[in-house]
Amino acid sequence: MSTRIESAVAIAAPDSSPSPYSNLLLTYPSPGVAQITLHRPRALNALSSALIHDLNTCLSDLFASPRTVRAIVLTGSPRAFCAGADVRELLNLTAEEITNSDFPAEWSRVLFTCTQRRCPIIAAVNGIAFGGGCELALMADVLYCSAEARFALPEVRLGLIPGAGGTQRLAKAVGKARAMEMVLTGREVGGVLAGQWGIASKVLDHADECVDEAVKTAALIAGLSPGAVRAAREVVECSQEVGLREGVKLERGVFQDLCASVNGQIGLKAFVERKEAKWVEE
Repeated sequence: MSTRIESAVAIAAPDSSPSPYSNLLLTYPSPGVAQITLHRPRALNALSSALIHDLNTCLSDLFASPRTVRAIVLTGSPRAFCAGADVRELLNLTAEEITNSDFPAEWSRVLFTCTQRRCPIIAAVNGIAFGGGCELALMADVLYCSAEARFALPEVRLGLIPGAGGTQRLAKAVGKARAMEMVLTGREVGGVLAGQWGIASKVLDHADECVDEAVKTAALIAGLSPGAVRAAREVVECSQEVGLREGVKLERGVFQDLCASVNGQIGLKAFVERKEAKWVEE
């Protein structure tokens, strides 16, 4: 018989205090869960330098905070998850100005933070996720979307290509042929098709259902052993970069380490005794 396993470690309670960020809303909808909502409604949440700076600062603040956050939900508005880069900021910049501006540096920080984080990020995508917005969604560990969501990498129509990992992550998610079609044409993919192709792991009928489901999944993850969640995420992520033999070897070593860990023993004993596991911070 399976046992209901929950965390006894003190984790963040739901909160709705005002956000200290100009272009984001930060809330805590469930214990151990932070929700970051992109908030530039007039610009459809386009990725300006200011918004990217806020996102970096928010993520850094969450990871440095004494408040325990074990999973993050990233979302936008029902109309737009994110419309992509703020084209007005890029217009008429020289190559040197683009290279030396804060935009690529701040975006690189987002890439680094999202790939090096110690807790999972779940993207809840509603409305449009174009260009950099699509790339931001693809950085998440889990991606949910509503049926009316729209994904696209339209940079080729502006004489550009995706510049924040879109070509690489999309190809790994949907395969070379489908990625080529999206990147070479800039065509949109709707939410239902995104689920069929593997861009999204779950497709919900409505925008509010999408966010609610993401929060539920985040809350489930937040109640599990933090060490096991971190290890599981890192090993699956590694599968995208190494061969099968090397990946299986890494997996076996991590499994052995977790079996001998404090929380591993707590979980095994709780299962055998049909009790709740009382996780500890390791």
